[in-house]
Amino acid sequence: MSKNPLTFLRSLFNEETETHHKVLRTIKAKADAKRTSAEKLADWMTTTFGSMSFLLINIGIFLAWILINTNQIRGVEPFDPFPFSLLTTIVSLEAIILAVFVLISQNRTVKVDDLREEIHLQINLISEREITKVMQMLALLLEKNGIDLSADPELKKLLKPISEEGIAKRLEKEIL
Repeated sequence: MSKNPLTFLRSLFNEETETHHKVLRTIKAKADAKRTSAEKLADWMTTTFGSMSFLLINIGIFLAWILINTNQIRGVEPFDPFPFSLLTTIVSLEAIILAVFVLISQNRTVKVDDLREEIHLQINLISEREITKVMQMLALLLEKNGIDLSADPELKKLLKPISEEGIAKRLEKEIL
């Protein structure tokens, strides 16, 4: 053990944090490995078409389309006169297709996030039980050493385990 207790504690918590992040990364890596072809395509499209480059390309195409079809570029015949019905149709179809792929990608991400949230909940429940047990042992040691703890009503509440079912029922009532 290190001579400096703070150094020891920092190293202890850093190791736990690194392990925690490895678990979460592993969940994401496993989920990524199990993606279907459609999900892989959706993720690729979301990444590619959600970029500044794609936006600039679209702006360039729309600007050129409008300039051509308002007869601003000499030597090029307009093919979609104002109000640009063909452009409107193409843009609408592009928006529908991109929206569906974004939703597919988000649905998969939500599943991974839900799994992470469940892991966090389980870890928090285990931690709460451990902390309550440590507090009970500490209170027992203090009482054995003649320290009166009966005057602390908050401590009495903290020494009782939390009812997970009670919390779940209260949350359900608030949500519904």
